Amino acid sequence: MLSKKTKYGIRALIALGEHYDKEPVNISFIAETEKIPKKFLEQILLELRNAGFLYSKKGAGGGYSLLKNPKDINLVQVMRITGGPIAQLPCVSLNFYQRCEECKDEENCGIRDTFRDVRDATLKILSETTIADLIAKEKGLPRD
Repeated sequence: MLSKKTKYGIRALIALGEHYDKEPVNISFIAETEKIPKKFLEQILLELRNAGFLYSKKGAGGGYSLLKNPKDINLVQVMRITGGPIAQLPCVSLNFYQRCEECKDEENCGIRDTFRDVRDATLKILSETTIADLIAKEKGLPRD
């Protein structure tokens, strides 16, 4: 299940993607239009900025803007920055691996094998889906 932080991060990137190559977007505008608590949004945008996705400008006319084209930001990147693991089980996670306490034989575990396949399919879809794709979908446009 997606965390609120990840959902809000994706929503914020969509909002910023719709203003790509324009003036920075005020955080209050994003918070209001996307119905995201402002303090929480500030934390999320700071993380995305520190990860190299956003530029921030202070003062009058300030706000946030994308450093990367929305076509170059895929959902796996956003999820890993904001939410941690993609895998549903820690024993199949690529970046957050932990052995399951109750597992008797990890190499021959049917549950692990199945959820590794789920992880791989999920990674494929999320790696191929960009912020630009989500913007196009929400506007009823075809994907590039």
